Amino acid sequence: MKHPCFKTYDVRGKVPHELNPQIAESIASAYAEVLQPARVAVGYDVRLSSAELAGAVVEGLLRQGVDVYELGMGGTEEVYHAAFAGQLDGGIMVTASHNPAEYNGLKFVARHGAPLTADQLGKIHQTMGHERGSKRRGVKLHRAWREQYLDFLAAMFPPQSLAKIKSVANAGNGSIGPLLEQIVQRFELQVDILLGEPDGTFPNGIPNPLLLEKRALTSQGVLDHKAQLGIAWDGDFDRCFFFDEQGRFLESYYLVGLFARHFLAQAPAPICYDPRLTWNTIEVVTEAGGQPLLCPTGHVFFKQNLRNSGAVYGGEMSGHHYFQQFGCCDSGVLPWLLWLQIQNRQSQPLSEYIQQRAERYPVSGEINRSVKDQAKVLQAIRQRYQDQVVQSWDLDGVSFDFEQWRFNLRSSNTEPLIRLNVESRADRTLMETRTAEILQLVDESS
Repeated sequence: MKHPCFKTYDVRGKVPHELNPQIAESIASAYAEVLQPARVAVGYDVRLSSAELAGAVVEGLLRQGVDVYELGMGGTEEVYHAAFAGQLDGGIMVTASHNPAEYNGLKFVARHGAPLTADQLGKIHQTMGHERGSKRRGVKLHRAWREQYLDFLAAMFPPQSLAKIKSVANAGNGSIGPLLEQIVQRFELQVDILLGEPDGTFPNGIPNPLLLEKRALTSQGVLDHKAQLGIAWDGDFDRCFFFDEQGRFLESYYLVGLFARHFLAQAPAPICYDPRLTWNTIEVVTEAGGQPLLCPTGHVFFKQNLRNSGAVYGGEMSGHHYFQQFGCCDSGVLPWLLWLQIQNRQSQPLSEYIQQRAERYPVSGEINRSVKDQAKVLQAIRQRYQDQVVQSWDLDGVSFDFEQWRFNLRSSNTEPLIRLNVESRADRTLMETRTAEILQLVDESS
C-alpha cells in the first residue's frame, strides 16, 4: 500500500497524519539502505515542524551508519551545494516549498547532487520498515557550509561584476532572510529587505509569488523605495521572481530566454525548457546558436537532462532555474545575481528586453483550477481541439500548437489541480479569448 506522502518527485504530506518524526526517520533510514551513502547533508526550512523532522531524518541516517552534516535552517539549494561541492553521497532537505503551513516534506539528492530516480524513490518507499540497520552508528560532522556557499557565489559572480542598482527583496518570512543579509553585505548591494525575519507561522501568508495575491507587497515596495528591481522568493528559496522598476511582475518564461542568451554568448550548447510555454525560448535559443531541448516539467527531469545532454542552463516558467555550474541543480539566488551581472554589461534596463519579448509572445500566466477528475478534463480538451491542431504532444499533459496560438494543460504533481498556460504570436486579444474558452471547457468538463 502506497504511503500518501510519497509523490512523483519527492515526499510531501500533512503533519502529523501523513508525515511526522517517526515516518521521517523511517524514510531517512530507508534512503540510507537503498543508496548506501557514507556522508549526507541535511537542512530544513522555516516551517514550525521542520526542525523536529530534520532531527528525525538525522537520527534515521545515523542509525544506518551514515555520517551527517547538519546545515540547519536554510535553503534547498544549500543542500544541493553541499552535495556537489563537498562531493557528498547525498542530501535531504526538509521542506514543503509553497504548500500550505500544515504540510511538510523531504527533497532528496543522491551522490554529488544527482537527482533520485523514480526507481530509487520507489525502492525507498518499499524499504521503509524493512531496513537491516548498521553495526556502526554514524557521527555528526562539521563544516562551514554557509561560508563556503558565499565563497562559491563570489567566485561565480565577483562583486565588482554586479550592477549596483537599488533593489527591493521580499524574503516572505521564509528561510532566505539571514542569507540575504549576508549576500547584501558581502557583495555591497543596495537592497531594501522586506519580511526578512524567518517566521514559520507565516504571518503574511505562505510565500509563493506565482500567486497574484502574493505579488502586491513586492510591487508596492519597488514603488515606495523607488527601486529599479524587485525580487521575491518562495519559502525554501529554490525559486525567485522578478519585478521591474514600475513594480510589474515579470513572467519567468521570458527570463529563460534572457539567461539562455547570456550563456550562449560564451559558446553554443543545449538549453533545457519545459512544455508549458515554448515559442519565445525556442526562438531566442535558436537565434543565439543554441539547441532548444524540451524536458518534462519537474526538477528531477531537468537535472537528469542537464547532466545527460551537457546543457549549460535550463529554466521552467514556474521560476526554477538550473545551472551546469551549480551541479545541474536549481537555485533561487543565482538568477538574482546573474540578472545583476547581465545588467551591469548594458545600459538598457533588462525589463525593457523582457517587455519586448512579452509583446512578441504574450502569455496567460499559469492558471490553476481545482477539478475532481483530471483525466476526464484532459480527454475533453483533447477531443475539442484535436482536429484543428498543427502539432501536439503528450510529454507533460496536453500541448497543442496552432498557427497563431498554443496551450498546455497539465495535472499538478503535488496538488489536486489542473494548470493552464496559453501563449500567442503577438496577439494578446487572441491569447485572452482562447484562455477564456479553454477555462470554460475545463469548468464544464469537471
